[in-house]
Amino acid sequence: TQTHILHPSHIEPETPDTTPTLQYTLFFNLFVLVFIILYHLPDDIAFHFNVRFDQNCIVCNSREKSSWQQEERKYDMVFCTGLPFEIQFVVNSSSYEVLVDGKLYLEFRHRIPLCRVDTIRISGELDVESISFRGILAQHGNPVTQSFTRAKRGKIQINSNIVCVFSPQPLPYRTTICGGFSPSKSIMVSGSVSPCAQRFEINLKVGNCIALHINPRFDQNAIVRNSLLNTCWGSEERHLPCGMPLMRGHPFTIRIQCEAHCFKVAVNGNHQFDYNHRICNRLINLLEVDGDITLTNVQA
Repeated sequence: TQTHILHPSHIEPETPDTTPTLQYTLFFNLFVLVFIILYHLPDDIAFHFNVRFDQNCIVCNSREKSSWQQEERKYDMVFCTGLPFEIQFVVNSSSYEVLVDGKLYLEFRHRIPLCRVDTIRISGELDVESISFRGILAQHGNPVTQSFTRAKRGKIQINSNIVCVFSPQPLPYRTTICGGFSPSKSIMVSGSVSPCAQRFEINLKVGNCIALHINPRFDQNAIVRNSLLNTCWGSEERHLPCGMPLMRGHPFTIRIQCEAHCFKVAVNGNHQFDYNHRICNRLINLLEVDGDITLTNVQA
């Protein structure tokens, strides 16, 4: 059993002008998580999220003044031992929303005021790959960027190989991709589509060439994919098996996974399309994002 204690800057509830799915999100790859308060012993626990494989359920609870409160159980088990997943905890003024692989899984209403929560404890039989905090405000009022990854089993250290952006970024946004975009690597771009958006684009580039151009077009209700090689655009691809997955005014997460023969692209946790390589993916060295969005999170 391993235990990791994290002290992000003070966790604040949402304000009327914020979007909680963008402003207060915690990303984890793990099996057990507890939001915990360490003001006195024994510890008060604001949110206890406990995956129990032996009982095939998730138990949520809180503890105050040494007493556990009423349990909330969910028997729709979405976790499998040995399989990776992404879990997000979205903190808003009334509750914690838990998303698994981009889909809302459960909601736990606050029993202890958020202003008292200052520590996160992770423990159990787990293998933590990465942890990041987005939109947490420090005392000076500026968003804090924190990202952790597992270096060796049982240890977490700052990850210098992942680029994480946690506050709205000016567009166009550009960042280098060190070592090329090889199979098993992935890129994640998160943000919110502008209410009157027409288009935005994500480009994976090799110099002046574009290996993958992803261009959501709200005026055409399509996501256009293409490549620009030697100053010439290739043939467009537009097919979406389930229709347009993006909406004006709504948050989104686009994940691009590199495979040996193609890119696999998912939107909000759902696979949308494959795009066969038209240029050597290992030469890709630049990511660009631009258009009618607010960009809040990039991992490349």
